[in-house]
Amino acid sequence: MKTDLEISREYSIKHIRDIAQGLNVNKDEIDYYGKYKAKLPLSLIDNEKVKKSKLVLVTAITPTPAGEGKTTVSIGLSMALNKIGKKTTVVLREPSLGPVFGVKGGAAGGGYSQVVPMEDINLHFTGDFAAIEKAHNLLAAIIDNNVQSKKNNLNIDPRTIRWPMVMDMNDRTLRQIVIGLGGSSNGVVRESGFKITAASEVMAILCMSSGLEDLKQRLGNIFIGYTYDKKPIFARDLKANGAMAVLLKDAIKPNLVQTTEGTPAIIHGGPFANIAQGTNTIIGTKMGMSLSDIVVTEAGFGADLGAEKFIDIKCRESGLRPDAIVLVATIRALRYHGGLGVKEISNPNLEAVKKGIENLEKHIENIKLFGLTPIVAINKFANDLQEELEYVKTFCDALDVKAFDCEVWSKGSEGAIDIAKEIEKDIQTKEEIKFIYDNASSIEDKVSSIAMKLYGAKKVEFSTKASSEIKKINELGFSSLPICIAKTQKSISDDPSLRARPKDFTFKVRDVEISSGAGFIVAIAGEMMLMPGLPEIPSSENIDIDNDGNIIGLF
Repeated sequence: MKTDLEISREYSIKHIRDIAQGLNVNKDEIDYYGKYKAKLPLSLIDNEKVKKSKLVLVTAITPTPAGEGKTTVSIGLSMALNKIGKKTTVVLREPSLGPVFGVKGGAAGGGYSQVVPMEDINLHFTGDFAAIEKAHNLLAAIIDNNVQSKKNNLNIDPRTIRWPMVMDMNDRTLRQIVIGLGGSSNGVVRESGFKITAASEVMAILCMSSGLEDLKQRLGNIFIGYTYDKKPIFARDLKANGAMAVLLKDAIKPNLVQTTEGTPAIIHGGPFANIAQGTNTIIGTKMGMSLSDIVVTEAGFGADLGAEKFIDIKCRESGLRPDAIVLVATIRALRYHGGLGVKEISNPNLEAVKKGIENLEKHIENIKLFGLTPIVAINKFANDLQEELEYVKTFCDALDVKAFDCEVWSKGSEGAIDIAKEIEKDIQTKEEIKFIYDNASSIEDKVSSIAMKLYGAKKVEFSTKASSEIKKINELGFSSLPICIAKTQKSISDDPSLRARPKDFTFKVRDVEISSGAGFIVAIAGEMMLMPGLPEIPSSENIDIDNDGNIIGLF
């Protein structure tokens, strides 16, 4: 069996100017990053065209550790829509180096449904992550410099500083550290730590911004901490947001690449859905909708995370609305939710599928809570039995939901033609979406609405620390912001060991953070970490480069 990298190298990649011209973008309007990558100017966004374009959201059931191919399906579906005559662009998130060198792998699709050049996209790409990291850490340096300085000192209490540092790598040892050691010339000794760059508020801000001016204002709204006399301090008080915006002047422009079949692909922004909002940039989505009739986009992990945040956060802020939702499921994931171990889920087992089907059922119910009916795409693997596939289709039919086999990994666009035709019919009728909560509700009520309606929790418990932070957020005047829950992606609940459809559990919120620049409140549940760690045998052990400069072992 060929690897994803081998398959991607089979294709004759078009020059990026040809992809741009296919979108009616003049070759002189784009910023080139070599022959196969470019950045698109924000001037191409046309809000009138956005209103006329159709938006298809791809989400998934609760995944196994390896993921269920949501990005692969998004890419294959966009190619299939183009094949049936619909001018379509796929809009995705950028991969993070943490998963690339960790356990999950890249985020460029797979098999015959990839975005290319996959090596560049999965590694440094156009430098957006580096720019976000630098802008974030610039603010961290400015904060510590102000605490140290005798001139222009804002009297910041270092014990209250809420701004860590970030890096785009998994390193658990940096979660909690002490900085400033070695004498007074090295700054004030205090506790700090690192998050992964995908969890940076700067990343979230980039994804929520409507343009450069909005970006700069949001950066200024970042909450830092308090002075010794309890006055709140924001990044604008340190006059940091202008310099941070300068570092992001190119990162704010969406990236244009292509799929293995030459479909335009816009890849921009990369927050994780388990610890951040999990969607690509508003700018990137609107860019795609300005340049094409249909945009296929995805939101991270299961529908309880990515799809919920796409609708309750991104749609609420941007005014965007999905015209159709595709829910990706796999037989192996249903076996997993039916009780099989990770090493057993490749073996056919109809009884396990029957037990695990309630996970799919719950995600269908959740999407219907938003006022939408999903189309189920069964991402097919070679060892799936026909009776397993038919059981899932019959089950979905009983819920008045259509389900289709999806074979985009092995067949490219041809593997999603039936789904594309169904979407063509489905998007003709616009359904009004519903939000899970009202922003005017209390923070506790908003968290409880998500946990009890979507996750199935019996009740919600807030730790003493979480309750204290909520009180401070209320005092700062940010209680009306939407909620972004950080929790495990391995379960609909906050407990990664609870598979399928957990019931009657207590959802435990251990901490609450304010992302005032991004415009939401982060509720951290269970044991969720904002800086992941590497597995015992990381993917990096298999990645190498030969003497001719060819990358080896990248998926």
